[in-house]
Amino acid sequence: MPPVLIANRGEIAVRIARTCRRLGIKSIAVYSDADAGALHVRAADRGERIGPAHPRESYLSIPAIIAAAERSGARYVHPGYGFLSENAEFAEACRRAGLVFIGPSPEAIRAMGGKAAARLIAEKAGVPCLPGDPGGDQSEPGLLAAAERIGYPVMIKALGGGGGRGMRRVRSAEELPAALAAARREAAIFGNERVMLEKLVEKARHIEVQILADSHGNVLHLHERDCTLQRRHQKLVEECPAPGMSVELRAELGRRACTLARAVGYVGAGTVEFIAAPPLTPDSIWFMEMNTRLQVEHPVTEMVTGLDLVEWQLRVAAGEELPFAQSDIRLEGHAVEARLCAEDPAKQFFPSPGKLAAFELPAEGEGIRVDAGVRAGDAVTPYYDSMLAKVIAHAPTRAEALEKLASALDECRAEGVKLNAAFLAAALRSAEMREARMDTGFLEAARKTLLEAAVKEPV
Repeated sequence: MPPVLIANRGEIAVRIARTCRRLGIKSIAVYSDADAGALHVRAADRGERIGPAHPRESYLSIPAIIAAAERSGARYVHPGYGFLSENAEFAEACRRAGLVFIGPSPEAIRAMGGKAAARLIAEKAGVPCLPGDPGGDQSEPGLLAAAERIGYPVMIKALGGGGGRGMRRVRSAEELPAALAAARREAAIFGNERVMLEKLVEKARHIEVQILADSHGNVLHLHERDCTLQRRHQKLVEECPAPGMSVELRAELGRRACTLARAVGYVGAGTVEFIAAPPLTPDSIWFMEMNTRLQVEHPVTEMVTGLDLVEWQLRVAAGEELPFAQSDIRLEGHAVEARLCAEDPAKQFFPSPGKLAAFELPAEGEGIRVDAGVRAGDAVTPYYDSMLAKVIAHAPTRAEALEKLASALDECRAEGVKLNAAFLAAALRSAEMREARMDTGFLEAARKTLLEAAVKEPV
């Protein structure tokens, strides 16, 4: 396979380069001035500078990345996640430049990229959706009327948002104007201030289905993940399979996800996300959105299925047919992932940039995997996401996997920045998590209790 340019940074770029090396494929990293000596650049066979530190001038610059691919002789472009991974214009620019974009077509990205449009496609395909309004009337009176029709409480969602931005819970008509203004301010960074409304599910769980499709018409699901533990609508802990999921419900969710993928002619790896109201039944799980890319939490799926999702992204992009059937996808044991972030849980999870004077992670092996994007001596800048690494544990049972991951987090140390490891270990050991009674608001509601449990003697 010709060289692959990795249009990203951090742990995902390191992770993609690792699979490329195993397959004998040359990888090319891109880097901003802030990342000139970064781990992901050293992990690749070659590095290409793409601009200054600010993402708009580097990792979000389509011309800079296309130029880097042309300079390096790359034939394929892997977007990772975040940045330009779900940008249809970037996929089209790759196509025009004669490059293979490792992901779905621009048309599929565009179809699923807008929450309202994706909802309409799902409804047409027969995939259950929450009561909602696609936001045809963006005026305040129009949205007030829509909220009354849906019934409070409702959730405001920015149509072009992502990463939890542009979302607000609204419990009454009096709250809506201020929440609407706040959601639109956040959504402005995506260049689209339009919003939609959906019924708010109280005590919700977040469940998603990994799908994989090739260009020969094969669409498979790789089981589901539970991504309920979040802060500010952003995931921190993910697991596979989802607790409380029956074999029958797993098959039904997988069918829904594959139906939606077929409806847009999807090719590659993607994720169909659902919102659920326990107890889990076919009537209490609704389509939320589709992510047309690899997910941060993909390692938990890899741990239980034995598949390398990046490898299959590369193979599908090269035109290969998937050689296995749905019945061949195994589900072995339980895997849980925690996102190690440079942030302070005691201060509303505020990012904590600085220089990593020391950074210690657990050893890999015995069911522990570590995907890191930095090492001791690196600088954690304010320009990019605060995630430094991911620690993943795999064990025969959920209880064993939770404790194995918590113990691995106990070994994590950082000097120079705040780290959320002890907080996440406390969350994994909580009764709510062990008994699968968590919901999407749990981490923030229990933050004080978890912080008290996370306090350790100084080393």
